[in-house]
Amino acid sequence: MDVIPFLATAFQIIVLLFSIVIHEVAHGFAARSLGDNTAEAMGRLTLNPLKHLDAFGSVILPTLLILTRAPLVIGWAKPVPYNPAKLWKDMKYGPLKVALAGPAVNCAIALVFGLILRFTLPYLSLLPATLLGSIVFLNLLLMGFNLIPIPPLDGSKLLSAILPRRAALAVESMGFAGILFVFALLYFFGDELFQGISALFRLIAGPEAWQAFSGLT
Repeated sequence: MDVIPFLATAFQIIVLLFSIVIHEVAHGFAARSLGDNTAEAMGRLTLNPLKHLDAFGSVILPTLLILTRAPLVIGWAKPVPYNPAKLWKDMKYGPLKVALAGPAVNCAIALVFGLILRFTLPYLSLLPATLLGSIVFLNLLLMGFNLIPIPPLDGSKLLSAILPRRAALAVESMGFAGILFVFALLYFFGDELFQGISALFRLIAGPEAWQAFSGLT
């Protein structure tokens, strides 16, 4: 068995798990900063993955997608709870700020590690370059996926903030239909999302880093 692809796959699974956890914790900290301590009271402001992970969405599905070399690897954790009525510091845009905190922290992680990869790539061997690339790519993917403006994804809060109240309530009440719609979009437009994420990767880390990362993964 080739050790490098095995290590890269194992590392991707670990990175995805912790990136999902950090994403959820960011929601909780944003809510607390706006006056709601629901997540803190329930012990969810922690990086302990056992407090956040969903067996299927956080472990089984992402692992299967990575092992089968799917072009897109998605996953989710148990949502961090918050009470919009307690966001007293910003009742109007508080839910939007809480929602965008998750994608924002994924973006920040991708930027930091992408710039590290860009400036250290000439001094790295293939394995560490690929591992750094995994951090960048998976966090960009989580950011892009969660910004899709369909419930229950974070991007739906953007629609709720700009649409008239009746239309916003209709969007928020999509329920299970929203999940089906998201998977339908990924099925038909997954390649476009992948191309967008790869373009962002090259912009941040450089085309050489993308070549090193995509060549092994």
